[in-house]
Amino acid sequence: MSKEIISLRKKLEKDLDASRFEHSLGVEYTSACLAFVHGCDVKKAQIAGLLHDCAKCIPDDEKIRIMEKDGTAPLQEELDNHSLLHSKCGAIIARDKYGIDDEDILNSIRFHTVGRPGMSLLEKIVYVADFIEPNRKELSIMEGVRKAAFKDIDQTLLWIMESVRDYVRAKGYPPAPSSVAAYEYYKNQIKTDMELRKGAGI
Repeated sequence: MSKEIISLRKKLEKDLDASRFEHSLGVEYTSACLAFVHGCDVKKAQIAGLLHDCAKCIPDDEKIRIMEKDGTAPLQEELDNHSLLHSKCGAIIARDKYGIDDEDILNSIRFHTVGRPGMSLLEKIVYVADFIEPNRKELSIMEGVRKAAFKDIDQTLLWIMESVRDYVRAKGYPPAPSSVAAYEYYKNQIKTDMELRKGAGI
């Protein structure tokens, strides 16, 4: 293992509580596994997975202050649901405190909660890894999602987005507009890809 990864782990452990750090190690591991299978840079996947929740344990008012100071005004959906704040704040922390300057890694941290249209492969990997890592609660769909993740990352991404959307609605909350936009984008993309394959006889 690289000295950089070891150093980041030691630093991160001081910033998170025990359960969140354990989750972060799980996402690091799962991101690396997915990167191997899907042809993504493994070290970048490790770093992005490890640091994806680096701002999680910062108080919400402090997250907002950090974002505003950086010129990243929180969206209304983030102010309505503070659990969304840590993603964008995390990208700032990863850059300023952990010294990460790779924009793909930063975007993977920035969008790992709600996603976005046109995600990079690394962004998709971290989004999926966050949902399926070994320490996650064993949901009824988890076994199927974990198997699918190593075969079709886009279909898995959509499946997870659907699951999150349904969970939020079941709790009586409207899905975040950003997550709705991402879901609709990938639903249409996958439908188009299937139609093109059918037309080409694939």
